[in-house]
Order: sequence, then C-alpha cells, then structure tokens
Amino acid sequence: MATIGRRNKLSIERASGPGLYLNGGELGEILLPGRYIPKDVAPGDLMDVFIYLDSEDRLVATTETPRVMVGEFASLQVVSVNRKVGAFLDWGLSKDLLLPFREQDDQVRLGEWVVVYVYLDTTTQRIVASSRLRRYLNKPGDTYTYQDGQQVNLMIIRQTPLGYTCIVENDCFGLLYHDHLASPLMIGQRVKGFVKATREDGKLDLSLDRAGYQRVTPLKVKIVELLEANDGRLPFDDNSSPESIRTTFACSKNAFKQALGALYKSRRITFEKPGIKLMENTLYSPGRPAKPATPAKTFPA
Repeated sequence: MATIGRRNKLSIERASGPGLYLNGGELGEILLPGRYIPKDVAPGDLMDVFIYLDSEDRLVATTETPRVMVGEFASLQVVSVNRKVGAFLDWGLSKDLLLPFREQDDQVRLGEWVVVYVYLDTTTQRIVASSRLRRYLNKPGDTYTYQDGQQVNLMIIRQTPLGYTCIVENDCFGLLYHDHLASPLMIGQRVKGFVKATREDGKLDLSLDRAGYQRVTPLKVKIVELLEANDGRLPFDDNSSPESIRTTFACSKNAFKQALGALYKSRRITFEKPGIKLMENTLYSPGRPAKPATPAKTFPA
C-alpha cells in the first residue's frame, strides 16, 4: 500500500493523456503527471515517487523529493500568509506546505524561517506542518536508550542563554552549551554530536566532540595524517583560533589542545611557534610500508 507523505515504489498500471497511473493499493490508482515521467518506462515498471494531495485535493505522485517528509523535522521558509488559514512554507514542491494558525507556537511572518514537524492529518489526508514541536517529541520522564558518549544526529532549533536547544534523532530535546562550542551555529543546521549525560528534566546534555580519551585518540591520528600529507608541518598550535580548528579538524579547541599535548608527550611532534612539526623519527622509515601520496591541503590563515 502506498503511504501519503513518504516516498514509495509503485508499479505503472496504465498510461493516459494526463500522465501515468500508478498502483497505490488500497489508495487506488495515483496519477503521475506527464511532466514527471522519465523516458523509456512501460506498464509494470516500478517508479520511485512521493505521494501527496495537489491543490485540488487529488492524490498525486511526483518524482521530486521534498525537503521534509511526514514524520520529520525541518527548517522551512514562509513564502506566503493567508489570514484565514495560516502560513505556507517552501518545502521544494510546486504546492507549498500549510502551517495552520492553530499549529503555530508563535505567529510567523513572511520571509521567516521556522522549524516545523510534518504530519499527516488523518481526517483530511493532507500533509500539514506544526511548529508546536513538544507535541511530537518524547516527554520528560520517558525512558531513553541513549548512552553517554553515543554519537547522535542533531538539528539546531533554538538559541538560549545557555546554548542551543536541539532535536536529537527526531526523538527528544537536548542542549549544546555555549562554552563547549568553538563558533555559533545556525537554526535548522544539522550536525553530528555526542551524548554527555541524561538530565533529570529528561533533556540530554550534548557535545560536538567525543568525551575524554575517546575523542583524543582519533584526533591524534587525524593530526598526524595531515602532518604527513603536508611535509611534516601544519600552521596550527595552541594559539590557533577556535574557528580555524573547528573548520579543519571538526573539533573544539580544547580537544585539539589535548591531542597536541598527547602527541608532544609521546614525542611525535614539536612546537615551532607558530605551528607544529612532525618529529623525524615518526616519519616514514625504510622498514615502514610506503603510504600512497596524499595531496597537501591549503589551510585558512
């Protein structure tokens, strides 16, 4: 059976003037308009399509992929406002996505970007957006399966005095603290992060870096690999800016300094002030297998 608001693989039933009719199972035949029909298809072929209601509330298919599907969160821009029904959001399809007034946490304005959850109204079968996010996330007191140090997918939804509120794995709220960040983040931005702790209020404390030794080991490897690819020298050290470190090494300045300290103690690097240098005894030796050449990288100043 076809699922409204998601991508489906449906077989072609027949061709007609308006386009192709696909087998939607219990939903019946679903029209794929002619402008979306690829070349060299025939009855019985499978089509990968997205299903939704068009402007006349007819069930239709498209080969286009929207920016968000039913059951997901996204940051979308308001492209028009109707005083009777609500706001309309650009989600990448010809028919804009409705954000009804009743589903707005705060009233939105033309041109604004708003983080929404997309769901299927089971009464009308219409795909609708809601900015009342708490309705669609786990509540405080719910049981979480996250472990400290676990890597998770994050979506930034709000800036607070403490940091950034995130949606964790489309599941619950979490918080990234300002003092753990090297640079500002953008609302709607998607990043990889790590669980630091589960709080009593049900939220998760998060970090963009692995905790403790777990983050240092892979970072040490990355630094040495970049040194080897750049003639044993890099223009980074303890005095480099947090932004340049985050851009090049995808870590905080604190984690970078810990990795440098570990490499220095093990006599893998020396400090050149500015920059670091790979010690001669760590470079490739005659008894060590040769490594394929890696193109040198240009770093920000």
